[in-house]
Amino acid sequence: VQLQASGGGLVQAGDSLRLDCATSGGTFNTYTMGWFRQAPGKERDFIATISRSGGSTFYADSVKGRFTISRDNAKKTVYLQMNSLKPEGTAVYYCAAARSYYEVLRIAGSNYDYWGQGTLVTVSS
Repeated sequence: VQLQASGGGLVQAGDSLRLDCATSGGTFNTYTMGWFRQAPGKERDFIATISRSGGSTFYADSVKGRFTISRDNAKKTVYLQMNSLKPEGTAVYYCAAARSYYEVLRIAGSNYDYWGQGTLVTVSS
């Protein structure tokens, strides 16, 4: 499976941005999908995950209520809508896919099998 993240850029605090992650080469609706981010000099952090059907989601406390993960299985794409962005949200954002036999959510990065190349989001104050 190949993952291609896009949509990053430079925004101001309080702005919104949507990230897209297009996939190819696999059966998209058999993968749990997730978004992670890595700020400069820091470890990669979990942001959000969505089950195979899109029926279940889970968020990190730091983004709950501001970010929304969704997916379109027909388009083989997962999205991350980010609202009320904060300067501490400056990071490279990665999408990831995990082979899943059930409607599960996955939080740990080690549970994911495939990763996109990342897209940089810079939030200015």
